[in-house]
Amino acid sequence: MSESAEAGAAARPAPAAGRGPGRLLVMLYGVFTVAAASRSAYQLAAQYDEAPLAYVLSAVSAVVYAFILVSLVRGGEGARKAALVACAAELAGVLAVGTWTLVDPGAFPDQTVWSDYGMGYLFIPVLLPVTGLLWLRRARRD
Repeated sequence: MSESAEAGAAARPAPAAGRGPGRLLVMLYGVFTVAAASRSAYQLAAQYDEAPLAYVLSAVSAVVYAFILVSLVRGGEGARKAALVACAAELAGVLAVGTWTLVDPGAFPDQTVWSDYGMGYLFIPVLLPVTGLLWLRRARRD
């Protein structure tokens, strides 16, 4: 492949941002970015003393969602790889926080986005990174 063809392939948007189920994935990451960011911003500003760990973890989830969203929309091989790593980290976070909230509920006086594996959000927080990982693996072959 020539340099110009490689540059064109790198500049092309990733399939996740442009068509099919990838559009739904981008939309869900957008919704979860806004939901987690707005909820955590309010909670950190108005209720920090009630459950600081839960509210900080919700803010972290918002940052992860935003990073994945930007990577999916940006497209290109580098962004796809970054999104893969971020989706894997997101899944690890959901599993860790979900398990922690079940094992030691006293540590979380209030819910996070990832509490109980995202039960408060219809388990979408645990399904989203799995779907993202599968889609991004498929995008590599397209």
